[in-house]
Amino acid sequence: MTDIVDWIAVDWGTSNLRAWGIASDGSVALERNSAKGMGKLARDEFPAALSELLAGVTPAHGGTLDVLICGMAGARQGWLEAPYLEAPTDLRGLLDGAVRPDIVDGRIAPAILPGVCQKAGADNVMRGEETQLLGLAALRPGFSGVVCMPGTHSKWAQLSGTRIERFSTAMTGEMFEVLRTHSVLRHSLTGDLDGPGRAEGFAAGAAAGLERPEQLLGTLFQVRAGSLLSGRQPDWCAGYLSGLLIGTEIGSNRHLIGGQAVPLIGSPALCALYAQVLAMIGASGEPQDATQIVLAGLKAARSFAA
Repeated sequence: MTDIVDWIAVDWGTSNLRAWGIASDGSVALERNSAKGMGKLARDEFPAALSELLAGVTPAHGGTLDVLICGMAGARQGWLEAPYLEAPTDLRGLLDGAVRPDIVDGRIAPAILPGVCQKAGADNVMRGEETQLLGLAALRPGFSGVVCMPGTHSKWAQLSGTRIERFSTAMTGEMFEVLRTHSVLRHSLTGDLDGPGRAEGFAAGAAAGLERPEQLLGTLFQVRAGSLLSGRQPDWCAGYLSGLLIGTEIGSNRHLIGGQAVPLIGSPALCALYAQVLAMIGASGEPQDATQIVLAGLKAARSFAA
């Protein structure tokens, strides 16, 4: 069976590869997914992974099939490095910074969008999130404010229309996994971590993180001490650790949060936790549809071709 589309939008993450066929009217004509994320591929395996995913797809206009890619395919360890744009920068220029890797499959013409970096003593990088930020700007014209993007490496970005002014990264998700599996805290995190005590532990941890973000290193040990001295169960301890890390992240960025709702771009479950903690300081979080956001970003990037 042949699928006919105008072009292909691709989000190539570390763990997964997602593609959408875009029709001439901008609607999604097909969707395909693969487990062949960047972290599972050697550099010379990227072309075959894309060809395999797009088997049977034909461009409506004839010729080659344009494929616009965001995410980790453009990382240094990916298919072909797409050099960063330096913030502050207007995200309408993403396509101008794209790289075009060689591919044996003559049906396909791939272009990989760049990430965004920050220098001048505040070194930082993002790759993939910049396309989501452009998508948010496209869906909410005129938006100006802070955007939170929860995840393994959470991003906090100051966005003014399509312009990213500055951003920071918090390794919150990765820290949770490292502490859960490789630190002394692991002894308090064995068994059922999703039991009824998790919500109570999360609320307690979030409150501690919000109130004393500067004391994170000392407060972390309360996970272990609580299980030894107060009979805290693994579900409570897991919730406390999660809440403490997210509370510390939000507490550390509290000065950025104004009166308007903070857009949250990430998994629904994680965004719900961030919204819960934001509410504890009288702020509000506004979860976004991450798929809709990245598609809007890829469409917008393509529309701003020079």
